[in-house]
Amino acid sequence: MAKRSRTSGGTPATVALEKAGVPFTVHAYAHDPSSGLSYGQEAASALGVAPDRVFKTLVAEVDGSLTVAVVPVSATLDLKSLAVAAGGKRAAMADPAAAERTTGYVRGGISPLGQRKLLPTVIDASALTHETVFVSAGKRGLEVELTPGALTHLTSATAAPNARA
Repeated sequence: MAKRSRTSGGTPATVALEKAGVPFTVHAYAHDPSSGLSYGQEAASALGVAPDRVFKTLVAEVDGSLTVAVVPVSATLDLKSLAVAAGGKRAAMADPAAAERTTGYVRGGISPLGQRKLLPTVIDASALTHETVFVSAGKRGLEVELTPGALTHLTSATAAPNARA
């Protein structure tokens, strides 16, 4: 994997990766708002990547505190498992406006990397079974590919089962 320069994406996510000196690859595709697919499924399809290697970034509230969940696009977030992994009792999806405001990204482009405020993060343990994974680079139509170890390290994440098929 090659490191990319700011000109390859120039989002807070890619800037954070560059600053950390982490190898990554930017993958761009033409986002189609009328595709009918979820953002993550659209990315997997457009890039020709297995959906279990493409991860979506969701923001939830665990016991009233915003928490990031990173799960495969082929799965759904298991809120109970997320709460347990985050050391809480209850989890619910966060208000989309609060998620956008806190992360600095728009829905469909929320990246676990380069967020305005570092939030507690739980990455589904299935990510660790892949050599590389794909996550949003911070805007619709742009993904970054990196190792799960780098993703876990840069987000100070916990890896735990938090997805269900």
